[in-house]
Amino acid sequence: MKGRILYLTYDGLTDPLGQSQVLPYIIGLSQRGYRFTIISFEKEEKFEKLKGEISNVCQEHSIKWIPLRYHKKPPVLSTLFDVWKLWQNVKREYQINSFQIIHCRSYITALVGLKAKQKWNTKFIFDMRGFWADERVEGGLWNLKNPLYKIVFLFFKKREKQFLTQSDVIISLTHNAKNEILNWKIKNTVVIIPCCVDLDQFDPNKIALNQKDLLRKELGIKSDDFVLLYLGSLGTWYQIKEMLIFFIELKKVKSNAKFLIVTNDTLNLTEFPFKEDVIIQKAPRSKVPIFISLSNGSVMFIKPSFSKKASSATKMAEVLAMQIPLIANTGWGDIEYYESRLSGFKSVVNELSYRDAIIFMIGNTKSFEIRNDAALYFSLNKGVESYRDVYESLMKN
Repeated sequence: MKGRILYLTYDGLTDPLGQSQVLPYIIGLSQRGYRFTIISFEKEEKFEKLKGEISNVCQEHSIKWIPLRYHKKPPVLSTLFDVWKLWQNVKREYQINSFQIIHCRSYITALVGLKAKQKWNTKFIFDMRGFWADERVEGGLWNLKNPLYKIVFLFFKKREKQFLTQSDVIISLTHNAKNEILNWKIKNTVVIIPCCVDLDQFDPNKIALNQKDLLRKELGIKSDDFVLLYLGSLGTWYQIKEMLIFFIELKKVKSNAKFLIVTNDTLNLTEFPFKEDVIIQKAPRSKVPIFISLSNGSVMFIKPSFSKKASSATKMAEVLAMQIPLIANTGWGDIEYYESRLSGFKSVVNELSYRDAIIFMIGNTKSFEIRNDAALYFSLNKGVESYRDVYESLMKN
C-alpha cells in the first residue's frame, strides 16, 4: 500500500459526473496501490437507484465509500449543514484511518480539507475544477443584489485565496485557468489535468452494427441521414439557441440532417422550423457511447465568461474518443489551445463562421485521426498517471 487518501466530493458517485469524473480515476489509482476513502453527497433518487451498483464497484476495488445525503433547501443553510456533517465524518475517519492526503474536489469540500490540514498537518490537494464562486454569479445562481448571496460570494472569494495559497497542490482543468492563477502571484504548484475519457468504454470499434441499426430504427433515423449530436444538459451555460441556428445552417448543406439531442432536460421547439428533424432522447450513462456512434458530427456552444476559462467539458473528450468531429465556440476553457492540436476539432467565433465549420465537420466525419489525437490529451490512463505523480510527490515530502 502506497498511502491512504481521503477523497471529498460534493458531487455524488451516483451522479453522472461522479461516474465519469470521480470514480474511474480512483479505481485506476487504487489499482496502483493507493487506498481510498470517499465521502460524497448523494441525491436521494439517484442514490436509491444506483447505490448497490456503486457499492459493488467500490468493494471490488477496496474503496471505502461513505455516502452522505445532499441537502438543497433552504439555500445556504442547507450547505452549511452539509459542511458541518462532512467535518464530523472527516474527524471520525481520521481517528479510524489516519490519512496522509486529503483530496478535495471543488470549493465546498475544500473548506473541510483546509481545516484538516491545519489540524493534522495532512497534505491538502485543492482540485478546484474552476472558479466556482464566479461561476455561480455569472450563471445567475447568485444574484449579488441579494445581500445574502453577496456575503456568500465574498466569503468564498476570500477562502479561494486561502485554498490556493495554503494547498500543497492545485489541480486545474485548463492552461487558461492556470495562467490566471499565476497572474495572481500564487506560487504553489499548479497541475493541469483536463476532464478525461475511458477509451475502453468510449470505443467505436466495440459497438455492433446491429445495435446501431436497432437504435436508429427506434429513433426514426435513416441509415443515410446526417446526424448532428449535442450531448448533455441544456441549462445555465449551454447556448441551445445558437446550436439550433447552427443546425439550420447545416440543413442548407445537408437537407437530410437530423439533430440528435441526448439530454435529461426538456426543450420547447414549438417555433423551430425543423422541429420534426430534432430528436430529444434520454440515455443512461452505459448507453451514451452508442448514441454518440449514430452521429456524423457534434456541436457544443458554451456561454463565454471569466469563470468558464477554467472549464473542461467531459462531453468533448467522449465525443472525440468516438471519432466524431466537434464544433465548439471560442471564449471558454482551452479551446484555442486545442484548436491546433486536435484534428477533429474546430472552433467558431460567430454565426458567420458556421458554414466553414460545417464543411470541416462533413469532411472529417468518422476520421481515425480524431480518436488518436484525443487519446494524447484526454485518455483516462493519462489522467490517472498525472494524479499518481501528484500523490507520489506529496508522499515523498
